[in-house]
Amino acid sequence: MLIDPKAAKVKGVAKLTKKDARSSTGLFLLEGPQGLKEALERPKLIVELFATQEVVERYPDLFERAESSRLQVQLVSEAVLKALSDTSTPQGVVAVCQQIDVSLEDIVGSKPKLVALLANIRDPGNAGTVLRAADAAGADAIIFSSNSVDVYNPKVVRSTTGSLFHIPFAVDVDIEHAIKILKDSGLQIFAANGSGTELPAISATTLAKPTVWVFGNEAWGFEDKTLGAVDQEVAVPIYGAAESLNLATAASICLYASAFAQNSQ
Repeated sequence: MLIDPKAAKVKGVAKLTKKDARSSTGLFLLEGPQGLKEALERPKLIVELFATQEVVERYPDLFERAESSRLQVQLVSEAVLKALSDTSTPQGVVAVCQQIDVSLEDIVGSKPKLVALLANIRDPGNAGTVLRAADAAGADAIIFSSNSVDVYNPKVVRSTTGSLFHIPFAVDVDIEHAIKILKDSGLQIFAANGSGTELPAISATTLAKPTVWVFGNEAWGFEDKTLGAVDQEVAVPIYGAAESLNLATAASICLYASAFAQNSQ
């Protein structure tokens, strides 16, 4: 068992909580049993696996799957596990995984019908929740712009609850370039913006067409050049007294509106 949180091995892995280390190594940290369960569907992506004795005993089937995939489980103390996590209450297991993002060209080449484009999204929880919603809605891909939060940030990874492994995603993409390429490939581009046409006024026929939903920054929305590049601005109406909707909530509504229309055909 690895018990010293100051050991060189621990320090080396713990560096992956920082973006520079993730960028230079092409690796990221995956925390928690649910994330591990999803990652084990693609076990070759897992480079190392660390777990406490308690969590191994609590999830025997999960770790039997890991061992059957020829993954060696490194037992660690609670102190070591905490050193590998950026949370105050670690979930008992941390995996080091290979990064899995794809290129914008790969996404376009797959002929997607529903795509989410995150333009300058900074909040890790929002980013991860939108990715999870896109997965749940059956979207074909999600794109993170150059100035958005790092998708491999441990907080983003945790908030996806494993959906990170289900849906193709591209990172560090120029917003206007992505819009142009996607539009040229036949997708309509909607910007989710409070000043746009209300979503219920958009016909099901229109929503059923191949669509990219663009979601802007939580605080200041969209840059003018982004709005100038989209086909239409669409608003989620607020019928109650709330001032606004959380970004992830609005994104879920928009993605499902398209999903409902596309799947009813």
